[in-house]
Amino acid sequence: MVYVDYHDHEWGMPVHDDTRLFEMLLLESFQAGLSWECILNKREAFRKAFDGFDFEKIACYNDDKIKSLLCDKGIVRNRLKINAAIANARIFIDIRREYGSFDSFIWHFSGRKTLFEVGRSTSPLSDAISKDLYRRGMKFVGSTIIYSYLQAIGIINSHEKECWLYRKHSEAQHENNIIG
Repeated sequence: MVYVDYHDHEWGMPVHDDTRLFEMLLLESFQAGLSWECILNKREAFRKAFDGFDFEKIACYNDDKIKSLLCDKGIVRNRLKINAAIANARIFIDIRREYGSFDSFIWHFSGRKTLFEVGRSTSPLSDAISKDLYRRGMKFVGSTIIYSYLQAIGIINSHEKECWLYRKHSEAQHENNIIG
């Protein structure tokens, strides 16, 4: 049920709020090696454990907070991913300073347009963004993870033509002239 609700109300919808953009980046990085359904089922526990996905707070986490997270049975308790979330929050803040917002940074790669693609797990776009984020020091941001992230935040719309959301999104985007 959570998965269907996510598909019907979030997946592929353009996201421009930096807190939501960070939330999806954090969740996608924790998803590596697991199912997205597993992460969605733990989403509220992640929200509570990671202070509502407040990247400013997460960037300041200390050893005590890391120990607390490692004991939290509601989330994925992986030390590497937890440490990456903290480091990624710091880099996220740096990118915001550089571009004015993470939204400006991430959407500039597609010319602020939504791209329609199906049947892929990486692309030249996800390759380029992954490379940029790695260069900045982010972890758990390989091309496959970034491709899923781009789908989650609406830069890549991967709804199949048979899906009721494909027609709804493509018509709205044609009207707004934002198709890539």
